[in-house]
Amino acid sequence: MVLFLERINFIFFGAQLKRKSRCVKFFGAISLILFMLLISGCSNNDNTSIDSEISKLKEGDLLFQDLNCGELCDAIEAVTEGVNGKDFSHCAMVVKINDSLQVVEAIGDKVQVTSLHKFFARSGDTTTIQNITIGRVLKKYQPLIAKAAMNAKAHIGEPYDDVFLMNNNSWYCSELLYEVFKAANDSKDFFALNPMTFKDPKTNTFFPAWVDYYEQLNQEIPEGKPGINPGLISRSNKIEIVTVQPF
Repeated sequence: MVLFLERINFIFFGAQLKRKSRCVKFFGAISLILFMLLISGCSNNDNTSIDSEISKLKEGDLLFQDLNCGELCDAIEAVTEGVNGKDFSHCAMVVKINDSLQVVEAIGDKVQVTSLHKFFARSGDTTTIQNITIGRVLKKYQPLIAKAAMNAKAHIGEPYDDVFLMNNNSWYCSELLYEVFKAANDSKDFFALNPMTFKDPKTNTFFPAWVDYYEQLNQEIPEGKPGINPGLISRSNKIEIVTVQPF
């Protein structure tokens, strides 16, 4: 687009420098209008793409996301596998708040509410890049949705689980989903837990990013402790994938 506008400016201005100023103003206005139309077209297309994805959502839907947050996300994705071989480092739940669909997620320093547009934009979603995968609980489990959504909203404001341990009154992203569905399922596991690993499968040694991370927290790496991750939930036989877009 930039090259296109530069060509317009060269054609309109480069060969016409000796023309009267009114011609320059005229062509300058044309260039500006074309620029605004191009920008508007790109923005509308991107918003339409995101709106199309959002329109498919229902309360209780699970959103799986590749955050691209650096070494820690890379380490998570290296030892976890998402549905259809995808890499996920984050997940969240769609809930209805004041008659509007929003996202409840454990991210940053707490469990919080995020708008759907902000959640999708975080992944850099455009008309050609769609990094959100949508999971939906199977029909026979749908009666759990209302209670799970209520449970999710009850955790809003509670602290993020920096150490990734169960039963410590704080929550990481997939732990939050595990807990709200477990509570809705009469305190019986709905999603399965697995032993966690923080080791590089190629070397069987801890990823340096995790070593640094836990040293800063002054905590031991919880290798082998029960836990859960976005990829594991995305492969659960209790959900179906509504939308799977190529990255």
